[in-house]
Parts: sequence; C-alpha cells; structure tokens
Amino acid sequence: MNICVFLSAADLDERYTAPAREFAELIGKGGHTLVWGGSDVGLMKVVADGVQEAGGRLVGVSVEFLRHKARARADEMVIAGDLAERKALLLARADAVVIMVGGTGTLDEATEILELKKHGLHDKPVVLLNTAGFYDGLREQLERMEAESFLPRPLAELVRFADDGAEAIAYLERATAR
Repeated sequence: MNICVFLSAADLDERYTAPAREFAELIGKGGHTLVWGGSDVGLMKVVADGVQEAGGRLVGVSVEFLRHKARARADEMVIAGDLAERKALLLARADAVVIMVGGTGTLDEATEILELKKHGLHDKPVVLLNTAGFYDGLREQLERMEAESFLPRPLAELVRFADDGAEAIAYLERATAR
C-alpha cells in the first residue's frame, strides 16, 4: 500500500518522535511505501528513516522552493512547482492518507484532503493520527460541524481518528482490502 503521510518538518520532542518512529517501523515492516513531502528534516526525517530502516520504500514529493531540503536517499523524488501541485501529486500517488502532527501546512493538507473526500473527488481512507491528543480540538470541531449539519456526509465516512500507529495501520489495511 502507498501511504501518504502529511506531517511536520519541525524538530519535535520525544512525545511526538517516539510514536512517529513506531508508526514508520510498521509501515516499513508491513511492506508499504511512504509517500511524503520529501523533506529530510524534522519529523519528516524521523518517519522516512524509520520506514527505510524497516525495509519500506520512500516516494517523496518535494516542492521547488524546498528542493534543498529533499532527501537524497529516497527511492523516488518528484519536485513539484508549487504547494498545490505537490498536494495533488501526493494524493494521486496514495492508496491511503495519514495525517500526523503538524502546523499550518499540515492542517491545510488535512482540510483539503477532507474537502475533496467530502465532495467525492477521492475515496481513499483517511486517518488522523491523534498522537498525545494533538487533534482532540479538531475532532471536537469536526463533530460540532457534523452535529450542526455542516457536513453532507457522516464524519465517520470522511476520517478515522487513531490514537496510535498500530490502530492506524490496522484500519488502513482493512479499508484498502475491500
């Protein structure tokens, strides 16, 4: 399975890096491919290292202005012209999507992926990996949107919240086996 992972390129503490390493190891040991933003810094590097060390493949999609941060040892690296093209390429290469901890860029990617799915423009399983309760506030907001009829589809059809990598991988493997 090609698993697109949206996540931060920031250097983060063990609260986030340890679960990210565990998740990456599950991707690699499962024989899956990581499709990610291509950066060789921060949490992106932690996950890419973990996948590669566990035997998985790496497909990066960087962007021209971040080319200098792209991972040299990826199995494949694509350089997009801008962020919109990058997001489209990442989704096109994926069988499933996982959104890990991140900042505004990751939030932008998450909301775009959910918006596209809401409108039926993709049907790939999407998981918000809620490490250390990071997405508790977003879950609350999405549940309110659903309760107040802002979502035309049930929230459970759009996204699955997972507390750890094992739960995320198990869900994705079931969802893509259909």
